Amino acid sequence: MPTAPALSTHDTTRAILTICAGVAFLVANDALAKLLTDRYAPIQIVFLRNLIAAPIIAALILVLVGHAGLRTSRPGLHALRGAVMMLAATLYFTALSLMPLAAATALIFSAPIFITALSVPLLGEAVGWRRWGAVLLGFIGVLVIVQPGSDAFQLAALLPVGAAICYAFFMLSARWLDRDEGWWTMMLLVMAFPALYAAPFAIAVWTPLRLADLGLFLGIAACGSLGITLIGQAFRMAPAAIVAPFDYTALIWATGLGWLIWGEIPTFWTLIGALVIAASGVLIILREARSTSPPR
Repeated sequence: MPTAPALSTHDTTRAILTICAGVAFLVANDALAKLLTDRYAPIQIVFLRNLIAAPIIAALILVLVGHAGLRTSRPGLHALRGAVMMLAATLYFTALSLMPLAAATALIFSAPIFITALSVPLLGEAVGWRRWGAVLLGFIGVLVIVQPGSDAFQLAALLPVGAAICYAFFMLSARWLDRDEGWWTMMLLVMAFPALYAAPFAIAVWTPLRLADLGLFLGIAACGSLGITLIGQAFRMAPAAIVAPFDYTALIWATGLGWLIWGEIPTFWTLIGALVIAASGVLIILREARSTSPPR
């Protein structure tokens, strides 16, 4: 079987820089959301972010792809995925309002652990002992941060874990979509459906918008859309085994922004747990890349 052409150092560097930029935009999205949670309910933030982002993405689709980019053959599945993403975003933004940015970011990165675990019942995949070992290592990292049963335990720490489970289901459900489903279409619908679902809940807890906060809402929509787009592009530019580990640069950005904006200093156990979760995720990524690589 022919092998894919080797990437040049230049191409690899571009892919790595692209995912690092995408990750930085997503952490900026989280930091802006955390700022807004002081004045608005998380569900209102989710609604306004997606309401602003959806027409921007739709306009880009019309310019870059045309009307074909607005059509999908699986609207029901997209509707289900949109509901899951609304729940994930609401859980995560609620967590940001209650706990440090770095800790919430570390816990949301337990998603690869749940992706591996849920791939067995949802997709019928076979998971070997090495990947199960990486999953167990990741759960240990989560427990190190959450510290159940100790005085340091807080229920808020379960919120980003719940968000990670929702995100894992969202990622796995992409395997049920047709292979010819466009990336732009998927990105539009993952913004549009959550906005639709969040609308009645947001109206029920609505806080009038302050003019000074409009820039923050525009920023969160732009950062979220740019982050998702750049990360998706990076995975198209280079194999997952090369770019995916750099997803964990989010922990560096989250720690830095948490310190600069709120004076948050991660606890020793948060740092240790984050490192364990990151190690688990990298092991899962590398094992997945090895198991799916074509024979030479």
